[in-house]
Amino acid sequence: MQAQVTPLSSIVPVILAGGQGTRLWPKSRSARPKQFIDLVGETSLFQQSLERVKDAGRYEAPIVITNAEYRFLVAEQAQERGIALGAILLEPVARNTAAAIAAAALVAVSQDENAIIHVLASDHLIPASAEYFGAVDNAALAARDGHLVTFGITPDRPETGYGYIAIGEALRQGAHKVGAFVEKPNLEKAEGMLAQGGFVWNSGMFMLPAKLFLAECEKLAPDVFAAAHAAVAGAKSDLDFIRLDEAAFAASPSISVDYAIFERTDKAAVLPVSFEWSDLGAWDAVWKGQSRDKDGNAVTGPVLISNSTNSLIVTETAHVVVDGLDDVAVIATEDAVFVGRLSQAQNVGAIAKALKADASTRALTETHKTSYRPWGGYSSILMGDRFQVKKLFVKPGKKLSLQKHHHRSEHWIVVRGTAEVTVDGQVTMLTENQSIYLPLGCTHRLANPGKIELELIEVQTGSYLGEDDIIRIEDEFGRS
Repeated sequence: MQAQVTPLSSIVPVILAGGQGTRLWPKSRSARPKQFIDLVGETSLFQQSLERVKDAGRYEAPIVITNAEYRFLVAEQAQERGIALGAILLEPVARNTAAAIAAAALVAVSQDENAIIHVLASDHLIPASAEYFGAVDNAALAARDGHLVTFGITPDRPETGYGYIAIGEALRQGAHKVGAFVEKPNLEKAEGMLAQGGFVWNSGMFMLPAKLFLAECEKLAPDVFAAAHAAVAGAKSDLDFIRLDEAAFAASPSISVDYAIFERTDKAAVLPVSFEWSDLGAWDAVWKGQSRDKDGNAVTGPVLISNSTNSLIVTETAHVVVDGLDDVAVIATEDAVFVGRLSQAQNVGAIAKALKADASTRALTETHKTSYRPWGGYSSILMGDRFQVKKLFVKPGKKLSLQKHHHRSEHWIVVRGTAEVTVDGQVTMLTENQSIYLPLGCTHRLANPGKIELELIEVQTGSYLGEDDIIRIEDEFGRS
């Protein structure tokens, strides 16, 4: 593949949103990882990423590449912010960043052969400052000069959790050649690099001429290129999504773009920057990203702090009281609580892995008590032998699949809003305090025809109450 870069190239944001991080447990879980939850501010990190690329004067519509399990989260959160997406690519299996970026670059090139892609992680905290956008524009100029540009964050402490880049010979627009990539160092080496200067953190953000990147990928990582090319060529449209071919994509090595391309190419450049940036890799990073009181405490939810300092307290529902403590993280969700030293927050990832390895606690790392669906979601309230009680919430204008169950009957009681209920072809409208019984085996559907969210209580009874006892007959979201 012959590379070509022109000054007329468009900038296409490529947002990587497929990660399943464990270091922010118990808030972040595999069914709803950190990029899709509100950690700092009132919107998710993914939505904040979308907001930074919505300027039509600078960017084309973004390409998002994500796990198929998160496809509706991506679509809904983009819709909530009123941001149109250029494409949503679905990874059938995880193959790290090299294959994901290659697939997105191929899609970008198919739309504009001279496209520049701005690769962003969806779970980083970056204020949309003038300094940030100035760096973006400088990186685009360096990319148009024929460089594969990585953003290097100027370090302010001897961080052992990041890789480093040695700054080499100066280029235009503040960019430099890459002197060397340095693996995550121990503390002594990190302190030495900070004292010496000339090193930056590897942020995982890139500005790449798409065709040049693909040419380097084909040359330096041909297995990755071949797999991505075949996966895009064999992709299938599914509603608003593009499903990459599973067999082709799975053939790619699981390797990062740093190892596959950047550490081997002679086209790499680094742009040292000093705008605010955090990968929110642990709870101490969340604490640093939030506003704090005079005693250094950051709180979210119903919290009372007494005689405590330098702590992070996050709770979803339960009222949490912390007294006489320093340097603690207390994270309380509907079904789990983590308490530990804030300064040792890096231990959470290992704790989450231990929980996942134990069958009795695995579910705590996978799903929340509240589960989200394209139409709304549900919360489990009570479960016993042969019965379960849930609260369902349905967004205005949405409807569940037409379905039936082999092992359970259901009773629905409307708490708020209006429900349109179809049972064996007969439609009934229910309002607050009204209810309906759904006998075992009946074909049924729930819809919200109103303008406000529908809330109802569902009581299930039967010999088996698992979510896999759903036979979908018709579904607007393409689920089987």
